[in-house]
Amino acid sequence: MTDPRPIFSISPFTLLDYPDKTACILWFAGCNMRCGYCYNPEIVKGKGKIGFKEVLTFLNKRKTLLDGVVFSGGECTLHPDLPWLAAEVKKIGMRIKVDTNGSKPDVVRRLIEDSLVDYVALDFKAMPAKYRSITNSPLFPEFERSLLLLLSSNIPFEVRTTVHAGLLSKTDLHEMVGKLAAFGYRGKYFLQHFVAESETLEPLPKSLKNEVLDDYSSQEIEVVWRN
Repeated sequence: MTDPRPIFSISPFTLLDYPDKTACILWFAGCNMRCGYCYNPEIVKGKGKIGFKEVLTFLNKRKTLLDGVVFSGGECTLHPDLPWLAAEVKKIGMRIKVDTNGSKPDVVRRLIEDSLVDYVALDFKAMPAKYRSITNSPLFPEFERSLLLLLSSNIPFEVRTTVHAGLLSKTDLHEMVGKLAAFGYRGKYFLQHFVAESETLEPLPKSLKNEVLDDYSSQEIEVVWRN
């Protein structure tokens, strides 16, 4: 295999992005969505700079310091050689977390079936009525397929949503909780309020958290604000 260069950058250490694990983050360039609140425009629109060989050299040097690797982006599942890289990371003895928008369920399926993923963070952008306007993509059915795949697997995973008060309302969020419950999801549902701390993909007005602050937990699902 030629050495592709899909990685935009590497965050060498994090205690926050992989629950209960020390990890690094591989930021994959490119995305098939264009969410205005995305705080990684340079990754979404940029090109990769780092090849797999360099990544594996880095990981081998840090395998005694790190429990795992986070595949993030951008959208890591867009890269055709992701399963190969995951297999190589597994050979090193590290665990793998995948951050995904769920738009590539066939890739999610392969990672699960080949035991190449240990934890998944699935982004739930919006219900169908707002999905296209928020993501600039028609990929809600693919998200649903990925969710169902994860629900039918034994892979630990979480569902999370970025909340901008100008894009999602309280009604929207209650509907999203109901949708997850209807599918049989019983894990925690994490909400992260949009805070404009850096450049985003599109200029957005300030989001006022009190406009969307509510108790969204139901009998089936605990909803947790991360900020």
